[in-house]
Amino acid sequence: MTQEISTHIENAQQGDAAALDHVVRHCQDRVHRLALRMLADEDQALDATQEILIRIITKLSTFRGDAKFDTWAYRIATNYLLTARKVRANDPALTFNQFASDLTQDLVDDQNAAPDDHTMINEFRIKCTMAMGLCLDRNHRAAYVLGDIFELEHKEAAEVLEIEPATFRKRLSRARDKIVAFTAQSCGLANPKAPCRCNKKLPHALATGCVAHKPNPIFADAPSYAEAKEYAQTTVDALLASKLQNATGSLKSPKDFAVEILSLVEPQH
Repeated sequence: MTQEISTHIENAQQGDAAALDHVVRHCQDRVHRLALRMLADEDQALDATQEILIRIITKLSTFRGDAKFDTWAYRIATNYLLTARKVRANDPALTFNQFASDLTQDLVDDQNAAPDDHTMINEFRIKCTMAMGLCLDRNHRAAYVLGDIFELEHKEAAEVLEIEPATFRKRLSRARDKIVAFTAQSCGLANPKAPCRCNKKLPHALATGCVAHKPNPIFADAPSYAEAKEYAQTTVDALLASKLQNATGSLKSPKDFAVEILSLVEPQH
């Protein structure tokens, strides 16, 4: 934790509204990225981000520095994403078999396939990549996101999840093995023999609204579709799934929550 954010936290705990604003801005992109990777749904991720930030603010007085602040904040965020009734109710309980079957449906022929330079093809790739995580149960999903996407040290990730490091390592290993196996078998970028191709699936995604017809700024800094194809051609199989899973950009929050959340926590009279 930098001295700057440490000072902001201390001042916020003393009731400094400007410092509290800094704390929210420090957290919001991290929380949004975590929520989006756990939920793979933009609207749900925004809603969860707001709920989590409110919890961080209201519990800030309890932070004593026994853990790093980011670890403490991730613990609050992950606990919400694993246990909140609203989140659990919306979990699709997707399986890898279901997802693999879906990838073979609604594919257009070569003549009607989208070109590789289509504006929205990279967004579709990213959404498909993130949706793979939904095939893991929530506990294994959290371990995978914290371990392989956020690349937290195993001890820190275990602290976030409030489990033993050995338990975390087992969950991460199982989750990673499943993602790697699915990518190698079913992803058209990773496996030329797989029937699914982003350009053959995109027309249906556009027609059904799964992908919008204009770019989403959330994905603006993600590696391009051409770069993702290059990864697939130049990365060894054991690392390819991780490379593609991390080729999503920073997933910064499209919404600045600070003013809105502070008004909810400390309404104007």
